[in-house]
Amino acid sequence: MCGIGGFFACTPQSPNLAQRMLLALRQRGPDAQHVQTWDADFKPLPSNEAATHALVHTRLAIIDPRPEADQPMGNESGDVWLSYNGEVYNWQDDAQYLRQQGAVFTTRSDTEFILRAYEHWGISMLSRLRGKFALAILDIRRQQLWLATDRLGLKSVVYSSDQGNFAFASLVRALLPCLPADRRDWSAAALDAYLAHRYIPSPMTVFAHIQRLPAAHYLHFDLRTRAVDIKPYWPEGGRRPSPSNWITSLNQSIDLRTVADRPVGLFLSGGIDSTVVAAHLAQSGHRDMTAFTASFPGSSFDESLQAMETARRLQLPTQIIPIPEHIGHDFRRMVADLDEPFADPSAIPLWYLSRETVKFVKVVLSGDGGDELLGGYKRYQQHLRSAWRGDWCHLPWGVSATPYTKGWRKWQVEAGLSWRDAYALRFSGLTPGQRLFLQPDREIPAHYWRMPTQVAAAPLQQLLDIDRMNALPDYILRKADLCTMSQGLELRAPMLDYRFVEALDEVDPALRYTTPPKQLLAEACPLLRELGLLNAKKRGFNPPLKTWLNEDLADQFQGLDQRLHDLTQGQFSRVALQSLMSSQQGTRPASDEQLLQLFILDESLRQLQQLKNDEQAW
Repeated sequence: MCGIGGFFACTPQSPNLAQRMLLALRQRGPDAQHVQTWDADFKPLPSNEAATHALVHTRLAIIDPRPEADQPMGNESGDVWLSYNGEVYNWQDDAQYLRQQGAVFTTRSDTEFILRAYEHWGISMLSRLRGKFALAILDIRRQQLWLATDRLGLKSVVYSSDQGNFAFASLVRALLPCLPADRRDWSAAALDAYLAHRYIPSPMTVFAHIQRLPAAHYLHFDLRTRAVDIKPYWPEGGRRPSPSNWITSLNQSIDLRTVADRPVGLFLSGGIDSTVVAAHLAQSGHRDMTAFTASFPGSSFDESLQAMETARRLQLPTQIIPIPEHIGHDFRRMVADLDEPFADPSAIPLWYLSRETVKFVKVVLSGDGGDELLGGYKRYQQHLRSAWRGDWCHLPWGVSATPYTKGWRKWQVEAGLSWRDAYALRFSGLTPGQRLFLQPDREIPAHYWRMPTQVAAAPLQQLLDIDRMNALPDYILRKADLCTMSQGLELRAPMLDYRFVEALDEVDPALRYTTPPKQLLAEACPLLRELGLLNAKKRGFNPPLKTWLNEDLADQFQGLDQRLHDLTQGQFSRVALQSLMSSQQGTRPASDEQLLQLFILDESLRQLQQLKNDEQAW
């Protein structure tokens, strides 16, 4: 688990450029930081000289923490290099085959396996990687650079290809120093997309000249022609015939994610998915693994009592992490750690949970992915009620500017979209009418999600496929990665092992999708029935927003309308913002989540504006 970056320019760059990238990535890799630089002909250079090409890496050392396994890692001849973020599993058999073919391994790291695998199989070795990754492979022999992301989107990478120059990084803030001052403008579409979704969907970022590589894709950059080519390498929707039994595959996935040279723990809530992971860990002998649980004392969202009962039944040690009642003094740091505008309220407790957990362990397992795989969210059943409409029955698209969220306008907007497109409105920030109200000079699309071109027959599967392309990688998993890695903590999600996903895709839909959801998991974990979790109301991981808005963040109201108008160069109307935020006594049109969304946008853009204007900030 690490931070990666690099640049491949047309002319020599400032000697400080790579160091500024390292500084922005340092939290992701507190154990080691390294730079490899070259001149225009790929002759290695000292790090204090102006370089044309560079790879940078910051390391969180989990497997083989010796310096020999640090990165960027090159082969013996120095013509193939790897900068890699993630963790891959179950590669030892392939490594043994490579040894038989003459490969020599000097470390126990998965990093070296990826390097040797590329030397033998080329970029097709991606099909052999089981785990999470965002990686860059520089092949000097063939004058090629490859970027790739894992199949489900647990790790991501952003890049810029502009005027022949190419650069990439784990974070937008680490890539920003690579952009010339006149190429650091906001993306107007991305700002609107943030209003629509509470995050900025791939391939956009908040900057017009920075893009995000989607999950399950690789990018090829030709160092001679400077051409960029992007292709998927895993089927849309993730469905492939799998001979594996889903329970066997799940158990193996959990077992593989316990391997580490650093202490390992578990995020345990009172819900189904993390309980399944915890139960298998206990049954397979990991009863010394500590379960970490967030607590909201006195709140209806508090699941710590249920989590403690689960841990007691499984004889797992527990560590309860109370989420602070007040967040004002940490707000700016949290927004910075989220990299660009990102407004999931549950990111706040996850940030605190990660900050305290890393004091005890360096790796945690989680139950992420269960809802997206088994239809666990309420919005699925809500949207299925109108599945009869399909993609053919809808009114002409039209939207009226309004600060309000409910009433006939909401129905009118949904009725003007196909059934699949309307689903995006169930996972939204501001409504299309509110977005048009704030941006009267813009044309407002309904959403910015990518839609699968291969449409499943079953309506529920269609919704799950949409989430697998959008909300899962760009919202749920990006949040998890940013919050944990900002604290130097590695998160592993066994339910998002692609072998398990493929095995689950072969299960009869009548067994997989039940009411209540996730009844299937009782086959793997009988404890779910004993604890009554299968029929329990889903609580989520949401904090007490009203208290934070009215107390900790109350000062944010002052001047917010003018600041957002100025920060967006007039894209957001100051008068409309005033109206949307009007009356702090409960009658304002905007909801608490929408106000938090605007507060985060304000703080994030202010920070990024400073970074793009002030080189000394780096």
